[in-house]
Amino acid sequence: MLIAELALSLLLVAIIIVSLLSNVVVLICFLYNAEIRKQVPGLFILNLTFCNLIMSASSMPLTLFGVLSNAHPGGHVFCQMVGFLDTFLTTNSMLSMAALSIDRWVAVVFPLSYCSRIRHRDAVIALTYTWVHSLSFSVVATCLSWVGYHQLYASCTLCNGRAVNAKMQFAIYMLVLHSLTFLLVSVVLCVTYLKVLKVARFHCKRIDVITMQTLVLLVDIHPSVRQRCLEEQKRRRQRATRKISTFIGTFFICFTPYVITRIVELFVTEPFNPYWGVLCKSLAYSKAACDPFVYSLLRHQYRTTCSDLINRLMKRSSLNASRHYQENVKIRKTAEIRKIQRVEEIVKDGELKPDLQTEDFCCYRDE
Repeated sequence: MLIAELALSLLLVAIIIVSLLSNVVVLICFLYNAEIRKQVPGLFILNLTFCNLIMSASSMPLTLFGVLSNAHPGGHVFCQMVGFLDTFLTTNSMLSMAALSIDRWVAVVFPLSYCSRIRHRDAVIALTYTWVHSLSFSVVATCLSWVGYHQLYASCTLCNGRAVNAKMQFAIYMLVLHSLTFLLVSVVLCVTYLKVLKVARFHCKRIDVITMQTLVLLVDIHPSVRQRCLEEQKRRRQRATRKISTFIGTFFICFTPYVITRIVELFVTEPFNPYWGVLCKSLAYSKAACDPFVYSLLRHQYRTTCSDLINRLMKRSSLNASRHYQENVKIRKTAEIRKIQRVEEIVKDGELKPDLQTEDFCCYRDE
């Protein structure tokens, strides 16, 4: 069992490190690049990054502590605060993903009217709804004492710590919560991204038709060039499918085991394997580490921004090194000039002073 605990601990450590670093990079790119700040999706990505960073600094380390010590740090009030944040941030991040999918659907399906359909005011309204939605469920759970340390997940999260007669109310609350978050977001992601994939395949098909007509007209084209064109068509179709599969697949892989376990737990009296609960919770946390790459860092604009930042840092460090080298050279030259002046004074006086060393003459002769 120690091997399982060690593996889960290492998994959590890796998730925390990757999540913190990647989300910090996204935040730096957002603050550095004015074009990213002007775009409407940047607001949704900023909100998602904010949720991921807070979760990486609060819930994840405490879950790691719970795995290592089989207990939660702090008192009951502290655990309730962490559980409140866990519920709020998880719900908020899910709704932010749904908002991003709707934004991309409008951008692809209605490209000419996108600027009039999705504006910063609309984005602010959508973000306000995500915050109100998330706060509502979090506040209700905290007021009803449905937040505390859950041994199965080794973390401070939603749990029924009240009397047995409140079990039905807690079950209804959990079903409504997951229906209006996980289920709702799942439907939105599938509908919007599948429509985006349909439009992308339609455009790819049109491009392929034009390419094939051109190849038919170019009878003298080399077979290798024709083969490369056909391979590029295949890669174009696969690229669109791969991107959509990444958006939908990461969401379901990370959240589905955790949500199903939470729902089954409501109606099953037999205890689950605690390592399974921690693994499900770790998978849910891993979405915070995947989001920066899925939605931001793999895009051309963010890659260019990261390259600019790295180039500026390297250029600044090289300038500092060059400046330090020049200062050292200047110091050495100054010392040599003073030594030469000292020798010249001795020669001019026509006598050797006791403190004159042999290297003074050597230096003077070399100069």
